[in-house]
Amino acid sequence: MAKEFVTQIPEPPISRFLFADTRLAIVYLLIRIYVGWEWLTAGYEKVTNPMWVGPKAGVALNGFLIGAVKKATGAHPDVSGWYGAFVSGFALHHTVLFSYAVSFGEFFVGIGLILGIFTGIAAFFGAFMNMNYLFAGTISINPFLFLIELFIILAWRVAGWIGLDRFILPLLGTPWQPGKLFKKN
Repeated sequence: MAKEFVTQIPEPPISRFLFADTRLAIVYLLIRIYVGWEWLTAGYEKVTNPMWVGPKAGVALNGFLIGAVKKATGAHPDVSGWYGAFVSGFALHHTVLFSYAVSFGEFFVGIGLILGIFTGIAAFFGAFMNMNYLFAGTISINPFLFLIELFIILAWRVAGWIGLDRFILPLLGTPWQPGKLFKKN
């Protein structure tokens, strides 16, 4: 029987400093608040707008998606063909569902980042939304937010240190280590 060889590559000091050192928690707090505020205000505007949530839900998103499909044509399209096909073949048929998902997704990502609760997960979903906006041909602030969210995702252990994660993660744990609530006595 062959013996398995496992090699663990040590984390470089700069990586440990940037992504695992609690001395940078204040920096990540400021970044989280900025990004969280951007998401919270964008989500709040949508949640309180009847064209996004309510009796006319999906109307605003429908216009955005039709614009994305139009950007998928021509000699040098701004939207990739596969994404244009997804939008025209699926998203345009479910605008109400996507309208609610986008509105409340933006709102809850903002809350999660500002409060520092499930920070890495909130940043992941924020980055996911930014990538979808980029795929749809909308540049705006999306590349900048995406870049910042990547840092928050990589630094999830300390990004929520000055926040609710500091208290909640020890209770809940992580997928590889149960927290106090799930440990067997």
